[in-house]
Amino acid sequence: MKMLLAGIVLILIVETSAQWYNFPHEAFQGARDMWRAYSDMREANWKDSDKYFHARGNSDAASRGEGGRWAAEVISNAREWVQERTGHGAEDSAADQKANEHGRSGG
Repeated sequence: MKMLLAGIVLILIVETSAQWYNFPHEAFQGARDMWRAYSDMREANWKDSDKYFHARGNSDAASRGEGGRWAAEVISNAREWVQERTGHGAEDSAADQKANEHGRSGG
């Protein structure tokens, strides 16, 4: 009985603070924000503007909540990992990651 009561209290505490049920929706919205920033970057086709779009996509996604922040981090890390493996410059990847972190932190 004590375990059941403790479990119920724990669930109520976690549910009210984490709002885990919003996480998948926020993650989907965050991924959509990242895609929108990528599409806008491709459409703009402006030299040396990619850092702005990195920061903007991460900022928009992170503003959705924890799910959006998670999606932005996963997508950004995966993209930079692929670019490093395909021979793009490590210094450019590091600069992109700096822009990604700046955007996620609200910059």
